[in-house]
Amino acid sequence: MSSQFKLMRERRFLPFFMTQFLGAFNDNFYKNALVVLVTFQAAQLTDLPAGVLVNIAAGLFILPFFLFSATAGQLADKFEKSRLIRYTKLLEVVLMLLAVVAFALSSVNLLLITLFLMGTQSAIFGPVKYAILPQMLAEHELVGGNALVESGTFLAILLGTIVGGLLIAVPDGPAWVSAGVVAVAVLGYLASRAIPPAAAADPHMKIDWNPVSQTWQMLGFVRENRTVFLSILGISWFWFYGAVFLSQFPGFAATVLGGDEKAVTLLLAVFSVGIAVGSLLCERMSGKQVEIGLVPFGSIGLTVFGLDLWWASPALEAGAAMRPLSELLAQPGTWRILFDLVMVALCGGFYIVPLYALVQSRSAPSHRSRIIAANNILNALFMVVAAAMGAGLLAAGASVPQLFLITALLNAAVALYIYTLVPEFLLRFIVWLLVHTVYRLRVEGMEHVPEKGPAIIAANHVSFVDALIIMAACRRPIRFVMDHGIFRWPVMSFVFRASRAIPIASPKEDPAMTRRAFDEVADALEAGELVGIFPEGRITDSGDIQPFRPGIGRIVARTPVPVVPVALRGLWGSFFSRKDGRAMTRPFRRGVFNRIELVAAAPVGPGEVTTEGLQAKVAALRGEWR
Repeated sequence: MSSQFKLMRERRFLPFFMTQFLGAFNDNFYKNALVVLVTFQAAQLTDLPAGVLVNIAAGLFILPFFLFSATAGQLADKFEKSRLIRYTKLLEVVLMLLAVVAFALSSVNLLLITLFLMGTQSAIFGPVKYAILPQMLAEHELVGGNALVESGTFLAILLGTIVGGLLIAVPDGPAWVSAGVVAVAVLGYLASRAIPPAAAADPHMKIDWNPVSQTWQMLGFVRENRTVFLSILGISWFWFYGAVFLSQFPGFAATVLGGDEKAVTLLLAVFSVGIAVGSLLCERMSGKQVEIGLVPFGSIGLTVFGLDLWWASPALEAGAAMRPLSELLAQPGTWRILFDLVMVALCGGFYIVPLYALVQSRSAPSHRSRIIAANNILNALFMVVAAAMGAGLLAAGASVPQLFLITALLNAAVALYIYTLVPEFLLRFIVWLLVHTVYRLRVEGMEHVPEKGPAIIAANHVSFVDALIIMAACRRPIRFVMDHGIFRWPVMSFVFRASRAIPIASPKEDPAMTRRAFDEVADALEAGELVGIFPEGRITDSGDIQPFRPGIGRIVARTPVPVVPVALRGLWGSFFSRKDGRAMTRPFRRGVFNRIELVAAAPVGPGEVTTEGLQAKVAALRGEWR
């Protein structure tokens, strides 16, 4: 995990991180101070009930994301991003000075107006916040950078919420809060001044100030890329899930755990730390690449531990009695609930970080900010629906644990729906499991695979999982040419179809299928895709590289593209190889976590490709280790 923390020492990332951290801290510092103030002093400040005021405050903060995200996305694409961030942070300073006046006058109306304006400032900052990351970071740093931002954001939310609630309750609390929010806003502005310039994506764009038409247009941008659109729906679902849990912590602490305000703080702290740790673990678990295979892993955890949280909760029903935190922690069942919350949050980190990185990496740079603005709009919509669902179910007589149960089951249904629409998520999950349970994969030279444009990967064929191993090592989707018999395997056929593999038969067996396969390979290469081929034509039964067949030459002659030689090492003798007879007949032949390697060399130009020369290169890469 060291590489992601190295970013914290670099000017291209640290000032931005601090700006984001301080902004998230200040939002929650002010918002929670206001909520606590109106909760305990509503009778002195206004005729409205405290509960109504709290819900009005929550609505006023989120409303600007509906109203102004469309405009914010345009601004972030049109103007240089570091300057826009500085102006946004300067606006925060002005708003915090307005908050000082509101606290001094004890004006609830002015405090709520300030909260609405803070939501507006956050809505403006949102698109530029995520759109600037791909400009500051290399692609292999995107996961680590997003992990730091997400973990820092949730810790800032936690700290801001705690500090705001504690500081407003001390003598002269409003004065202390006033001084604090101004000081943090000024620090955020100073941090923003050190952010390096980030060029405008579309400086000639004419801004449309109509939020309705622009919102619809931005959703159109999102729908152009099916994977990005469904990833944004997945992100929005996470905020739905998280909003349900976070909003119910006070009620859960009081009616289920039988705790006081400190119990609420404990639940919030556990959840925030879990999100932070899960986010930071993403880079190590994904091998520093955008690994969407972690998304199903995270969604499974969100359901499993959400269900266990419901299962564990009835044992701790405490009626109206309130217990101090020390007594609460002495109960064994409390630790199970805390463990479930940590794991829900940890899995949330695995789920959300790859999705954010995927949206950033696959969005068109010319309107990336507007796509992220559309994401913010959908996030806000899902959070409002979450609040409405929670309020409705609780009003209908459901308990807080039952609300957690319903949310966990909904998560399973939503996840299955998204993964059936985009099988790439499940495919990457299967591949990720393979290389993190059965094998320990070391990769060398995959930077030789072009990031864009057509190319062929040519590898030796040692086992039935060779294609999956290569998929795990490569950032780009690969369309493998494979034997039609293997392609139709009952279980693995899902993987092969999801990866759009190309089935092939020998000319003697089915000449029509052979022609179709070569035509499909040519179409894929002409479309700029990456094609994987095992030129031996079959899995080795001796461990040695078999003679390469002439098909690779025929493909390159028809569609001249570079060929990347790749060698697999260490798979001979594994469960999926044909050593000592049929494959997959002797489980745990070599145990688990076997060390294997994948090595790639510089591409061979299409004019230099020969069957013998390519075989010699792959054999040299493999060496003596079979």
